[in-house]
Amino acid sequence: MVKDFSKLEKKLGLNFKNKELLTQAFCHRSYLNENPDSLLENNERLEFLGDAVLELIVTEHLYQKYPKKSEGELTSWRAALVNARMLSEVAKNLGFNDFLLLSRGETKEIGKARQYILANTFESLIGAFYLDQGYDACKVFIEKHLIPQIPYIIEAGLLKDAKSQFQEETQEKVGITPAYKVLEEWGPDHAKHFVIGVFLDKELIAKGEGSSKQEAESEAAKNALKEKGW
Repeated sequence: MVKDFSKLEKKLGLNFKNKELLTQAFCHRSYLNENPDSLLENNERLEFLGDAVLELIVTEHLYQKYPKKSEGELTSWRAALVNARMLSEVAKNLGFNDFLLLSRGETKEIGKARQYILANTFESLIGAFYLDQGYDACKVFIEKHLIPQIPYIIEAGLLKDAKSQFQEETQEKVGITPAYKVLEEWGPDHAKHFVIGVFLDKELIAKGEGSSKQEAESEAAKNALKEKGW
């Protein structure tokens, strides 16, 4: 099914110079498995880029807007803004579900797997928009659609996700930033499973499992907090 991305551009108030970049941002790897003759690439490289752009813009905004907040508080706020749950919610509200390019099997997934696809697509769109129109345009988009979630995050008490809490504790207590590494992964693209370890220097503190890297990292952080008694 051909998607009319001009409708999405109109809805979001965007106008891509390179329309192929916009389409690529919504192209999941499972779609290419079923459509090997497609000239599209999957969105994973754009996601990688968009993740970095998103984090910098959110960090810059929080740093400038909240000069009296500590590094620990700002870290928690940023983590709550750019986690999969929040990004997927924003992406869903912006109508991304109607434009995802997925395999038939992946189209039927509506649980956590879809949540992570939406979150990753949001990052991919930021990566594509950055390549197409630069940092300032991305900043305007993020400040319009994501930054307004800050009051909700504070009111709903969503600040302390496990990863940011574990990072705060380790930085405060031992002066080390945790690192996450994939220890095992298996399964087809539409049903991957990951085991991820969280390390302090070279010491493995705990493991976590999940159907995405984000979910496994979160579980590893929760288990590490228990392991350390924090």
